[in-house]
Amino acid sequence: MGDPQPSVPKASQQHQFPCKQCGALLTYAPGSDSLKCPYCGALNEIDASKEPVGELDYNAYLAQLAAGADTVETLNVKCNGCGAASSLPPGTASGVCPFCGQPIVAQAMSTRKIKPEALLPFAIKREQAVQAFRQWLSSLWFAPSELAACAGKGKIDGCYVPAWTYDCDTTSEYVGERGEDYTETETYTETVNGQTETRTREVIKTRWWPASGIVQNQFDDVLVMASNSLPPKCRDHLQPWDLKSLAPYQDEFLSGFVTEMYQVDLPGGFETAKQIMAPPIRQSVESDIGGEHQRIFSVDTDYRDITFKHILLPVWISAYSLRGKTYRFLVNARTGKVAGERPYSAWKITAAILAALAALAIVFFILSMNHR
Repeated sequence: MGDPQPSVPKASQQHQFPCKQCGALLTYAPGSDSLKCPYCGALNEIDASKEPVGELDYNAYLAQLAAGADTVETLNVKCNGCGAASSLPPGTASGVCPFCGQPIVAQAMSTRKIKPEALLPFAIKREQAVQAFRQWLSSLWFAPSELAACAGKGKIDGCYVPAWTYDCDTTSEYVGERGEDYTETETYTETVNGQTETRTREVIKTRWWPASGIVQNQFDDVLVMASNSLPPKCRDHLQPWDLKSLAPYQDEFLSGFVTEMYQVDLPGGFETAKQIMAPPIRQSVESDIGGEHQRIFSVDTDYRDITFKHILLPVWISAYSLRGKTYRFLVNARTGKVAGERPYSAWKITAAILAALAALAIVFFILSMNHR
């Protein structure tokens, strides 16, 4: 794990990239290293950085943040519906929040944020995401009849969702007990045919011994989503992400897409990372205790050499409303993996249950007739 010194970015607004051929604003073409003109179709190659993505020293960066350094000023819009803070494409004054489908109007809201170090560029094209959405809709059982029509009115937006990754070494001191099984012969009585008989059986019991020690672990790229705007169950279902393919941050990759600002800050993200690291640490403790059973009374963990990256992950999102409730459909724009919220039709479920009961009643009737 390296600890290069973070650069100090200047305050900036959204960058615009004019087409070299016709002057129109360009958008990033998923799956390529080019910006594409929506009017003349010309491809303008991105001079992508070949530098490796570095890790930033966590404690040093927190100290610098306290001094007001190492942040970038961003202009963004906040949705009053779901609270998501995101950017709008250049030249856009209003739109629909991709996270909840509510109308939003851009306001001059300026905040200072940690600048992303890296991102995963879009690889799945919009057409592929739309097709995945249609296939997902057609696979839903017991969905309301009007679902397809309502979902079809929504659009699919490409969004970069913020996240943190953390690396660190841990040393955990524990106190517990080791359980070792042994077999003991037990005598008991049992009544057989009205007679009391004495019998024996083998019983497994456990002896417990005090245990204590120290275990060490290394963690690499512990991923923590920094967005609260997406349903956690759906968001987590999009994993895994190919973090080994992270590219250094460049504004060109964001052109034409919405970029959400992080809602979980750097220290808050690390607290979540600790929760993610806790189960592997517990497994290490149990392995160190040994025996057939383990009891853990306390674990005191020290976190060292902590580094992090602020990254952006690409997601296709469709937010649609049905009967006053908002549902979201997500596509991992790297792998094509889908996740979504869906409504159920109480009428269809009831009809299916009644049909099943009717079928069972017919089967029982036929069986009873055959046994007469």
